Amino acid sequence: MTRTAIAVDVTVAAGDWPAAPVLRRLARRAVAAALAAVAAEVAPQSEVGVVFTDDAHIRALNRRHRGVDAPTDVLSFPTAPPAAAGARGPLIGDIVLAHETIAAAAAARGLTLADHVTHLIVHGFLHLFGYDHGAEEAAAVMESLETAILARLGIADPCADGAG
Repeated sequence: MTRTAIAVDVTVAAGDWPAAPVLRRLARRAVAAALAAVAAEVAPQSEVGVVFTDDAHIRALNRRHRGVDAPTDVLSFPTAPPAAAGARGPLIGDIVLAHETIAAAAAARGLTLADHVTHLIVHGFLHLFGYDHGAEEAAAVMESLETAILARLGIADPCADGAG
């Protein structure tokens, strides 16, 4: 078993996103950095899906899967429970991102779209591996890990302004 690589399948479903090759580079870089930081084994030839979509699509997903009738920036859908024993994969899960919500938040916080998307892919990836921010202690662990991963990518602390 290895943790060295996960294939990243990128789909642009909707939204005014940058070109697909740009999104693929962002997604692969974010997933590789997040994988290097988590203490988990993955099966050979494992894969993560990253779906770039719009607020309408993510709102429908949020309503169906979380009972929240509102758009959000990112949703994660693990294919297996994060607590499963042994190596994860080969299908790890999907990360879904909403353009309008992400673009508005990036603009409001003075971030580049690329940096904010990278942060949210890292965030979504950590959810796929069982990290959560529902409780204060868990949130501190997840935010610390996100900050460390993003620092290795040359991206400023996303939690520094309290909006993490």
